[in-house]
Amino acid sequence: MARIAIALPVALEDRVSDDAVRHGHDVVARSASALELASLVGPVAPDIVIVASEPRYLTDRVLASCDDAGVRLIALATDDAGRRHAASLGIFESMDAASPWPDIEKVIAGAGRELIPALRRAARGSVIAVWGPAGSPGRTTIAIGIAAELAAMGHSVALADVDTHGASIAPALGMLDEAPGFAAACRLAGNDTLTQLELERIAQRYESTLGGFWVLTGIGRPSRWPELSGERVATTIARCRSWVDYTILDTSSSLENDEEISSDLFAPRRNAAAVTAVREADSIVAVGSADPVGLSRFLRAHVDMIETASTNDVTVVMNRIRASAIGMNPHAQVTQTLSRFGGIESPVLVPHDQAGLDGAVLSGRTLADSAPRSPARTAIRSMVMSRLVPEPPPERRSLRSRFRLARATG
Repeated sequence: MARIAIALPVALEDRVSDDAVRHGHDVVARSASALELASLVGPVAPDIVIVASEPRYLTDRVLASCDDAGVRLIALATDDAGRRHAASLGIFESMDAASPWPDIEKVIAGAGRELIPALRRAARGSVIAVWGPAGSPGRTTIAIGIAAELAAMGHSVALADVDTHGASIAPALGMLDEAPGFAAACRLAGNDTLTQLELERIAQRYESTLGGFWVLTGIGRPSRWPELSGERVATTIARCRSWVDYTILDTSSSLENDEEISSDLFAPRRNAAAVTAVREADSIVAVGSADPVGLSRFLRAHVDMIETASTNDVTVVMNRIRASAIGMNPHAQVTQTLSRFGGIESPVLVPHDQAGLDGAVLSGRTLADSAPRSPARTAIRSMVMSRLVPEPPPERRSLRSRFRLARATG
């Protein structure tokens, strides 16, 4: 007989609990959230924790509580997103939530485990660099938004702050940045000791009911920029490719190559991190501010970015679209200006939502969590789905998607 603690959705909880009791086990605790479960593991001292593989029920805090108490954890996943979530936390005992109790019993007994393997992803994850000119056009806001939307779609995501001039991801998400994660990763990369386990150790986890993601915080003081050499940054990005599906790089604005003004060609480069991030990226999101000054800065700097980048996959995003700064019909004004002076067609236009963004920063949450109906969030989500994530082949659509399509067209 095993002492079992459960944290599952109501319908699944009733089935698993009844099956466990019927087979002679003792259900010692039921929890409705990860926070409650983490607090119960120590006092209740179960032998096994059965938890839904969803951010609401399964977090790194739950894992830490189970590890401290020496308790085994079994995750039940209802879909691919759940399996990705379990795999991102390093959980290998992940089963299909529809598995009959005898299969779960085998796992509890420690023999004959027929677990669903962790969802395989491409050996080479994608890297998206978010760049923009000087003047705070909203690079960090867009980078966080992209990471949140990719995570909500079920992908494993790492958001890295590569800005050596003014790192801001940590405070925007309410995280401590006393030990910069990206700088630590670069130091380990320089010693050739950067592994997936080390990345998960130094990264912080942003948890959300929509989907969490890893965060490698930036340097707190700009004077620490020599730690982010071009070679180290390139190695770190390469390691991230084998760690997660998508790596989002929040870069600084300056892409100047300062070799010509340096007497030592082997000296560290002030802008090496941003230049390397743009060159290593598979796709680039170029962010500008939709006002006269912002547009002017963007059009001038956009040329340098195109010359630096090694990819032609560039999505232009004009942030803070509003009539008060650009005049009547701001969408047409911005689109025509970019086309006439920069040859840029079909930009993504993100409406200005000061209240929604203020609420997100105040709460240390993503826009998707704090203001899910924000027009800015809607624009970012549409961009991610239409331009950054490849459309899955029709034959791989789920039955639920096919049913919705049939109902919509029938």
